[in-house]
Amino acid sequence: MDIRKITDVAAKLGIAFPTAEVYGGYAGFYDWGPVGTELKNNVKRSWWKEFVHASHEVVGLDGSIITNPEVWKASGHVEHFHDPITVCKKCGKRYRADHLIEEATGKSAEGKPPEEMSEAIRKLGVKCPECGGELGDVVLFNLMFSTQVGPYEGSLSYLRPETAQLIFVNFPRLYQIARKRMPLGIAQVGKAFRNEISPRNFLFRLREFEQMEIEFFFDPEDDKCPYYEKVKDYEALVLTAEMQERGEREKAMKVSEAVPDIPGREWVVYWIVRSLEWFEKIGVRKDLLRVREQLPEERAHYSEGTWDVEFYFGSMGWKEIEGIAHRGTYDLRRHSEHAGKPFEAVRSDGTKFTPMVVEPSWGVDRVVLALLFSAYDEDGKRKLFRFRPAVAPYTVAVFPLVSKDGLPEKAWELYMSLLDSGINAVYDEKGSIGRRYRRQDEVGTPWCITVDHQSLEDNTVTIRDRDSMEQVRVPATEVVEWIRKRMKD
Repeated sequence: MDIRKITDVAAKLGIAFPTAEVYGGYAGFYDWGPVGTELKNNVKRSWWKEFVHASHEVVGLDGSIITNPEVWKASGHVEHFHDPITVCKKCGKRYRADHLIEEATGKSAEGKPPEEMSEAIRKLGVKCPECGGELGDVVLFNLMFSTQVGPYEGSLSYLRPETAQLIFVNFPRLYQIARKRMPLGIAQVGKAFRNEISPRNFLFRLREFEQMEIEFFFDPEDDKCPYYEKVKDYEALVLTAEMQERGEREKAMKVSEAVPDIPGREWVVYWIVRSLEWFEKIGVRKDLLRVREQLPEERAHYSEGTWDVEFYFGSMGWKEIEGIAHRGTYDLRRHSEHAGKPFEAVRSDGTKFTPMVVEPSWGVDRVVLALLFSAYDEDGKRKLFRFRPAVAPYTVAVFPLVSKDGLPEKAWELYMSLLDSGINAVYDEKGSIGRRYRRQDEVGTPWCITVDHQSLEDNTVTIRDRDSMEQVRVPATEVVEWIRKRMKD
């Protein structure tokens, strides 16, 4: 599957398309259409249900997009949140240097010093992709969007580059609200903003994007996971740092064998496995997922170890859609030092400690992109998305066979009963029945219900399955239960 094809299909079907297209768009920013909005919201709902409602240790937060700028100084973002940039001496176009090197060599250059990247660009003969001109030395570019708050000069602040810091600065209050329990997970879904040097590949690298994150706090002296036995034998494609250094490829192995003996190791394994299970549950193809341990030079300034869940995006190769980072005590210590206040928890014996943190962080837009790649299919004359019912933009479509003879009224009545039952349905009476089926196949609707003349006689309807195209007749009074049962399967 090619990223350009998915981009075209997504725009055509109303999944996502460039913002302000009538003015030529705006690089790194996309608008979500009716189909994409439903799909993305279903992904977020599934995630919240799986990791918050079904997790005893996890509570929710919805933090502010703009916060006190001292937060970003304390967190290290003002000092460290940079990407390497090189500028064409001829046309002035700017590029992310490590991406150009990776495209030229097939190997990651992330985390390399600017001087080393400048030398690599010269040795490899990398030129400006736009005009072929010579590229300048690599320098670091801060990725945070700055803004002014209020009518006062010098009131500099930033759009948040990640959602995590709002969790960290609220830890003392949330720890009290959660009745001082430990371990404690705090989850958040929301927008983040990064002034990417060269946004590209549709939804993969954006300047405005959405994250789903959990900061999971635990006592380093009591770091055993009570669910570890359930996940320790889970197998996946894995690529450890040592395997990369030896030039090896990913291979199937137990995830537990890929995580070294560090404080909180069992929780790291748990969150990796839970993530992989959820991806499979919503329909991301397991055979296109791998767990890759980041090399030391790739890690963020706060990381003591990071494991990326990567998806194989065809021509784009393996790309990260989630990261599980061991942040240690870095963030709480930094905020404690900067604010001059304790960021501590208390053990049952009264001793105080700074909790350690494991952070699973998903990119919503990237997860949706992985779903599009996983679900798209061309079946003979049909082009369709085989979404799982739990995330499909629409669960069911309702059609009258023809727009007369009382069929639209009967179909509308059934449609409203589905909506009243909380099932996301659409109604369509335009065009031939075959074309209506194809329209719903294209956007991934699992079932189509047709009200025909027999429906007026015996109150039954035809339900067509998207994947098999098989049809069954079901009493109209049993349709809601029929749909609900199959959504659970």
